Amino acid sequence: MTRALLITNPAAARTDARAVTAIRETLRGGGWSVEVLATAGPGDARRFAGEAQAQGFDVVLSYGGDGTAMQVAAGLAGTGISLGIVPGGTGNILAGNLRLSSNPTRAARIVLRGVPYPLDLGVVNRADGDHYYAVCAGAGVDAEVMAATGPELKRRLKTGAYVLRGLAALPGVRNARHRIEVDGVAHEVDAAMVLIVNCGELLPPFVNLGPSVRPNDGWFDVVAMRADGVIESFIALWAMLRGVSRAVPGGRLWAARGRRVRVDVLDGPARPVQLDGEVAGMTPFEARILSHALTVLVDPATVPGGVSA
Repeated sequence: MTRALLITNPAAARTDARAVTAIRETLRGGGWSVEVLATAGPGDARRFAGEAQAQGFDVVLSYGGDGTAMQVAAGLAGTGISLGIVPGGTGNILAGNLRLSSNPTRAARIVLRGVPYPLDLGVVNRADGDHYYAVCAGAGVDAEVMAATGPELKRRLKTGAYVLRGLAALPGVRNARHRIEVDGVAHEVDAAMVLIVNCGELLPPFVNLGPSVRPNDGWFDVVAMRADGVIESFIALWAMLRGVSRAVPGGRLWAARGRRVRVDVLDGPARPVQLDGEVAGMTPFEARILSHALTVLVDPATVPGGVSA
């Protein structure tokens, strides 16, 4: 019998007790045994997941947002235990990239019939240890928007909270000179935002950087967006929607690929950094890729092209 640990985050925007019961009963109906642990503070999800192997669990599920999923992923990385994701947060960007259902019961059914496939993770070392991400790390306006979006607004508006804050931030968007080091090669780039991307859809399915950006190919795609003010920001966003393959020298997008990337600001103050929507300090920061560090359970019938089981 499959032993599953369900880790829930009661503070996430869309989690509730009825859904936890529905997830648990769905898994039990599929013949699994299920234990449930709820987080009470920072670090709990990572600790629970990190103890899962010693406790004999076969699968660990995350019910919460991207932050909860990444905490669980951090605890599971390298263990061989598969992660099942039940989206329950504000953005659920990783779940969107993997075409996982936003309905808790349907998502649990996907876990039951899901197949594991390898997922790359990014890791950033900070003073308090390693922080992991699966979709995107960023410095600049994106992190500023996420830092300004409070939990109550996220609870009321879900993904719309980020859109609202993002639109409000456009008049203040400004470039800064960055030093971006990709696999030891340094570049100086003017940018309002620098992204180190693992998954191609930054707002599934609407903001898609193109089919060349794959979450299990062992590479980061680095994207710098150049913009000052509202009009240039919209032009740059339009360039981003056309995909990183269309980035050209001197254009609104600068792009590169690598496995280890360091970002620093050369002129002006340090900028905030976000990892899958969670603010994680200030620049400078360095990310390195961990190829196939995690397996995630996905539905082979709906997983998007470019993600190989």
